[in-house]
Amino acid sequence: MRAYLIRRILLIIPTLFLVTVIVFMLVRFIPGDVLDMMVSEWVSEGSTDIQDVEDLRKALGLDESLPVQYGRWLGIVPQETGEFSGMLQGNLGHSLWDNEPVTDILKSRLPVTVELGFLSLLISWAIALPIGMFMATRQDSLMDYTGRIFAIVLLSIPGFWLMTMVIVYPSIWWGTMPNIIYVPITENLLENLKQFLLPAFLTGAASSALMIRLTRTMMLEVLRQDYIRTAWAKGLRERTVLMRHAAKNAFIPVITVIGGQIPAILAGQIVTETIFALPGMGIAFLDALTRRDYPIISAINTMIATAILVMNVIVDISYAWMDPRIRYR
Repeated sequence: MRAYLIRRILLIIPTLFLVTVIVFMLVRFIPGDVLDMMVSEWVSEGSTDIQDVEDLRKALGLDESLPVQYGRWLGIVPQETGEFSGMLQGNLGHSLWDNEPVTDILKSRLPVTVELGFLSLLISWAIALPIGMFMATRQDSLMDYTGRIFAIVLLSIPGFWLMTMVIVYPSIWWGTMPNIIYVPITENLLENLKQFLLPAFLTGAASSALMIRLTRTMMLEVLRQDYIRTAWAKGLRERTVLMRHAAKNAFIPVITVIGGQIPAILAGQIVTETIFALPGMGIAFLDALTRRDYPIISAINTMIATAILVMNVIVDISYAWMDPRIRYR
């Protein structure tokens, strides 16, 4: 296990390097020059202090070749001052538009996305795992059919439409709507939770549909195994058979799905954050993509890629813990 873990961690380094190269290059091939966008915005705002485009390009460091820009961003090519200051040194750069450090932007946005994602995952697991297990133990019963219909309905309803309806109709019928002014958890815990519970519940309920069906399918497969029949024959209680003998083996594919959900949540839920006016990573990424703010786009994509690679390692390790028959060399 130790050798396998070391190999997997070492493989993260070249994989992440290739990801940063691809992301850094691709975002610069998006149609639309950031400098032209800046000048157009300044003109529309009536600004008279407009720099020459080439001088502005040089000031932002966009006049160098792409390999040099990448090397400086990564921290393997020295800056004009002769110092190495890039991602490897903990410097993610500055926003091209307002010169704000990207690190500060991520620090202010990441807690919002993490809180929303954490609550969404808890709600999703709290809905999916018990319902899926119960459906498997009551196969082809009324509760099983009801659970299947419930999962299909959740899969069929577009999340953005449901969220919009939850805001629009209560405001029309009862004159109430969720608070759209973000309240940090450090200022008012109760108001913060009131603001996050509704979007977290809707997001968690939508993502639970797949896990309900997967949990039911895997539990049915495991419950037909010989060792489960032996456990029943020994007179063990249903809860003991399900939780101690069946759940671990049945949850291996479910863990895979959960491991894929966590990095996606860190990327930010653009639709949810937009509808409920939550200043998270999704909004920051969408805004940066619209304005061609390359440092922010590259930093967020690198963070997402790192989270995916790390979660893949954690998921693989969890397989051996869930099923002792699995061994890594």
